[in-house]
Amino acid sequence: MVGVIWFVQVVHYPLFAKTGSADFRVYEQRHTALATWVVAPPMIWEALTSLLLFWFKPTGVSTGQLAIGLALLAVIWLSTALVQGPCHNLLLSKGFDSVVHRKLVSTNWIRTTAWSLRGLLFFSLEMSSLR
Repeated sequence: MVGVIWFVQVVHYPLFAKTGSADFRVYEQRHTALATWVVAPPMIWEALTSLLLFWFKPTGVSTGQLAIGLALLAVIWLSTALVQGPCHNLLLSKGFDSVVHRKLVSTNWIRTTAWSLRGLLFFSLEMSSLR
């Protein structure tokens, strides 16, 4: 998800502004439908595996590390549900709106940062397990 969110943040969301406003609602509708198929299964799998890791804590992994991972995941899900999701809904209903688009791009840094931190956390856990 780290790679996906960076692609969305740096390439995909900024390009929304370059879509013709007459076609934007159709574009946003297709984007939402197709993107859901790409991001929903990994997000659900990530949540399930994070809960399982917390429940069946692996040897050498602290509860604190797993709690941080879950907290970051909660930030991602809350941000998606409370900020980015509503922005997409506004873009679907109203068409392209530069204010909503700017909010989508700027607030998506919340998810980009949280997923990046999760990636670093789990990379550090993987590296420590190799020792």
